[in-house]
Amino acid sequence: MNEIIRKTQAGVTNGSLDPQDWSAFRDLAHRMLDEAIDGIANVRSRPVWQPIPNEVRAAVRTDVPRGPTDLAEVYREFSEHVAPYATGNVHPGFMGWVHGGGTAVGMVAEMLAASLNANLGGRDHMPIEVERQIVEWMRGLFGFPQGASGIFVTGTSMANLMAVLVARTNALGTLARQHGIGGDGALLTAYASKAAHGCIARAMDIAGFGTDALRKIDVDTDHRIDVAALRARISCDREVGFRPFLVTASAGTVDIGAIDDLKAIAELCREEGIWFHVDGAFGALAILSPELAPMLDGIALADSIALDFHKWGQVPYDAGFLLVRDGERHRQAFAQPAAYLNREARGLAAGAVWPCDLGPDLSRGFRALKTWFTLKTFGTVRLGEVIARSCALARYLETRVLAEPRLELLAPVNLNIVCFRYRADDAVNREVVADIQESGIAAPSSTVLDGKLAIRAAIVNHRTAESDIDALVAAVIKFGVQRTGGLIEVEAPPLAAR
Repeated sequence: MNEIIRKTQAGVTNGSLDPQDWSAFRDLAHRMLDEAIDGIANVRSRPVWQPIPNEVRAAVRTDVPRGPTDLAEVYREFSEHVAPYATGNVHPGFMGWVHGGGTAVGMVAEMLAASLNANLGGRDHMPIEVERQIVEWMRGLFGFPQGASGIFVTGTSMANLMAVLVARTNALGTLARQHGIGGDGALLTAYASKAAHGCIARAMDIAGFGTDALRKIDVDTDHRIDVAALRARISCDREVGFRPFLVTASAGTVDIGAIDDLKAIAELCREEGIWFHVDGAFGALAILSPELAPMLDGIALADSIALDFHKWGQVPYDAGFLLVRDGERHRQAFAQPAAYLNREARGLAAGAVWPCDLGPDLSRGFRALKTWFTLKTFGTVRLGEVIARSCALARYLETRVLAEPRLELLAPVNLNIVCFRYRADDAVNREVVADIQESGIAAPSSTVLDGKLAIRAAIVNHRTAESDIDALVAAVIKFGVQRTGGLIEVEAPPLAAR
């Protein structure tokens, strides 16, 4: 055994993984930080995204490393094979999906969090107090009462799943956690609009109800859930013996950014005794903008809200969040006593409700620190201005589309998402999106609205300017002309006009 220890420690100080030469490590670490900062500062000098060459993919597909590699060599591989081929959402031309741009402040905060290597599952230490402070800030911003609870998670997909589980325990009682949902659980039904994010159906699947238990309600002309249709479906389900237990409203739908009538849905849920959850992945943070906050009227009446700080909040990935009006109901859905997690009156194991009592994770990173740094450094007023500006840029893109005969607007612009297309068929527009992405000029995405493929521009990055919008429009026209020879589709006039 001593021989094994001796061989293991050969060339390593005291068996530790710390650097043998701290000075050399410090120099390389400073270089890494400087080049990371340069990458953000000079982001416009590189493509938004570029395809990964086959040789680059092959370079990282190696056998598991058995022996050591010099850190400088590992960093060289990162610089050459990883960094140039990232998603590109740091770039102001990235408009494909609702991804925040991150900040240099958030980057260094993430580094500081890593230096602490804190586990925020529980116990009595300041990183948890930082998370609790953000919970209090969010409670105040959304008008939730004292006793509300909150927790950081990976993203809104997880937060929405957790909201379903809280609503399930609320409907079936805590014994359902021991015995399963049983026959009563098979009668529970949930509701969301047809425009709701797909993670809502997946949450119903994972929670054991099955996706058929989610009733997908039609939307109105503004792509908001039809509240009258929702009321009728709830009534119909009750008549045949089902038990409606959850309505999920959208504050910023994934396709076009529509916000459901939150106040009307809240009133309906109160009348029916149904848990009212809001999927506010990005739209909930419109609460930071005095200009946009009125669009969220009724969100303070929600039983739970899911949101992502890594979208409009510009916090580096990942930083999802769940806020629950009744903290005790939240705790009842997840808390599970264990001898190794005993809470003591004093010492490191002291403290109030631990985060592991509010979610499925015992091992939890310090996501709260980069959010705390972002909120403290910029303030909610500045962040609200960034959010409002992204919506103003969307309106600017809307005017550009409406003024260009070769382009067609496919949906109303509610917040920061614009869905449009080159006046050609779906196949052409699909190729145009790929052409633009591969050109490195911009990175839009696509979706389907009313049977038509749309070019979808989601403007989230705080670095995006009008010049980036102009570049996107020019690229759509350029590649559209190349694909069609300049021909455009002209819709036939209505029969009455012929």
